[in-house]
Amino acid sequence: MKLLITGGSGYIGGRLADYLAADENNEVIVTSRQLPTDKEPVKNIRFVESDWQSLLGFQQIMAGVDIVIHLAGMNAVDIMRNPENAIAFKRDSTSLILQAADHNQVKHVIYFSSAHVYMSPLTGRISEDTIPKSTHPYALAHLAAEKVVLAADAAGGVRGTVIRLSNAYGKPASMESNCWILLVNDLCRQAVTSQRMILKSTGLQRRDFITMTDVCRAARHLMHADRIVDVLPIVNVGGDWSPTIWEMACLIQTRCAEVLGFTPILERVAPDSAEQPDYLDYNIDRLRNTGFSLISNVTEEIDQLLNFCKLSFSPA
Repeated sequence: MKLLITGGSGYIGGRLADYLAADENNEVIVTSRQLPTDKEPVKNIRFVESDWQSLLGFQQIMAGVDIVIHLAGMNAVDIMRNPENAIAFKRDSTSLILQAADHNQVKHVIYFSSAHVYMSPLTGRISEDTIPKSTHPYALAHLAAEKVVLAADAAGGVRGTVIRLSNAYGKPASMESNCWILLVNDLCRQAVTSQRMILKSTGLQRRDFITMTDVCRAARHLMHADRIVDVLPIVNVGGDWSPTIWEMACLIQTRCAEVLGFTPILERVAPDSAEQPDYLDYNIDRLRNTGFSLISNVTEEIDQLLNFCKLSFSPA
């Protein structure tokens, strides 16, 4: 099978490209603004330059492609620097992808969106029927791209699927991946570089966390799954696990002692006596109903990330 991953040198894209290329029956094409310099070539992965202004260029890149996984875009920090341009780029680049896919009779386009389109912070029970109401530019950029994918799917041309991903964590494919502002990754790097982990809040917020291994497995599963629903092909992808940030930090602290042989100091803003964690259920029943099951070991993914940080960031 011939696959195209846009943004394939990013955090999720890099892991996903390696994961899918491990199947010798797959040929993976990766587009990226910047190729990693610290990675050895991987069999079955081919990097190509992309011009987001050129429809013809993407039509040529997609020749013979069966499935496109669209991940290209800016992270939340970059989007805040120029929200209007970022939202427009996300919409227009996704439109270009769908036009090129339609021209080449691509079977399926999967778009990676975010759970944070629903609200910020995430609280309560959240399913695909929950109406998105976040006004953060990061969420608005994803929603703009979602509309393009859903419109193309509704028109009956290219099949489109929108993945609303919760908080993924795990080692990146490259240390150059822009993933160190993510909570778990940041805490693991802090632990290795300073033997301290500092939270900028009380840590009583809940988040749904999913291992990168299960993210890759879910993407592969949805590539081949039948239509998710007849009306809106949107699926939540999460880990069915919503600890508080403090609980996650404490788990990382415990794994540091076990894996790296030291216990980092853990600091946070002192919580008010009346502050209580909100309830969060990031519902993934729709994903489960397609036959998917989570299998990854939560602590194993943290252990791998800690070892990656040790190799990449330990003081000389």
